[in-house]
Amino acid sequence: MTEVLFYHLQNQRIENVIPALLEKSIARGWRVVIQASSEDRVDFLDAHLWTFRDDSFLPHGTDREAAAAEQTVLLTTRDHNPNAANIRFLIDGAPLPADLAAYQRVVLLFDGDDADAVASARSYWTTAKAQGHQTTYWQPDENGRWQQKG
Repeated sequence: MTEVLFYHLQNQRIENVIPALLEKSIARGWRVVIQASSEDRVDFLDAHLWTFRDDSFLPHGTDREAAAAEQTVLLTTRDHNPNAANIRFLIDGAPLPADLAAYQRVVLLFDGDDADAVASARSYWTTAKAQGHQTTYWQPDENGRWQQKG
């Protein structure tokens, strides 16, 4: 059974939230794949993860590189898992993967101010529950710390 986590972003940008989530995943020894909705978004995240903080960076690559399978963190627009990731992040409306059960954890980050994104997240929640996966819902508290709500 896969854990499917839904992160409801409120007045937050994905590029500000995802580095901390990636650091936690890497600290657990997990391999990660991030699925975005466009190559432009992949390119933006590719640059951002090298420079998001002055004293740190997140080593990563894209699925366009020859060494994609060797990357601990891999950025893609496709529903595939070339680096044998344990955890998959879905951003910008990327759909649940066809092989959802192949992951230990799937994390869907969605913009709570976007009605379409909220509707998609609800649909994905229903699908994941119907398939027997463990689903949890997370929202930031007033201090910006993630709190499990359901």
